[in-house]
Amino acid sequence: MGEHLTLTASDGHSFGVYRADPAGTPKGGVVVVQEIFGVNQHIREVTDGYAADGYLAMAPALYDRSSTRDAVLGYTGDDVTAGLALRGEFSWDDSMQDVEATAQVMRDAGLKVGTVGYCWGGTISYLAGCRLDVQAAVVYYGGQIMPYIGESGRCPMLMHFGEHDHGIPLDDVRQIDAAHGEATVHIYDADHGFNCDHRGQHDAAVAALARERTLEFYARHLT
Repeated sequence: MGEHLTLTASDGHSFGVYRADPAGTPKGGVVVVQEIFGVNQHIREVTDGYAADGYLAMAPALYDRSSTRDAVLGYTGDDVTAGLALRGEFSWDDSMQDVEATAQVMRDAGLKVGTVGYCWGGTISYLAGCRLDVQAAVVYYGGQIMPYIGESGRCPMLMHFGEHDHGIPLDDVRQIDAAHGEATVHIYDADHGFNCDHRGQHDAAVAALARERTLEFYARHLT
């Protein structure tokens, strides 16, 4: 369904993006923000899924700012180590520039724009909802929100967390919920990465429920 394109951020950096178009007129635009594993098969499948549901969906290759362009990683062993190393090579601000450039393509098409991010991308989606001109932001188990909990959301937010996620304490989730009245926070009987059917923590029922809530959220704010 999708195609690979190149965009340019405001600082002149060129980066890849995976773009999937719906069959008809788009309901809105969704920027899909990767995990630490790059725009891999799973993220492309997620992007295709939002297109199938009627949205122009685009996944920017954020690791193109790192030492390894076109990085595509799996979920075990050395790939995890490589993903963590690549993530550490640039800043949240760098990521914002690339998300903004992707969102601008959608604005130029006359669409309202939402973001959705997973794990590392969940925090980026949160920051986009605080810093960028987007109409909705969805967070799947964003584990690095706490240092930025004091930032004010500029749009409605929807957040999905797993009760058994050892990397994100439930106390942190409750603090995030209390600090952000613009956010709806759901906690599921699930582990980290429950949305991803390429990893062992996948929970099909929870993933389906979170997706249903996400699509309802987008229908309210993007269409």
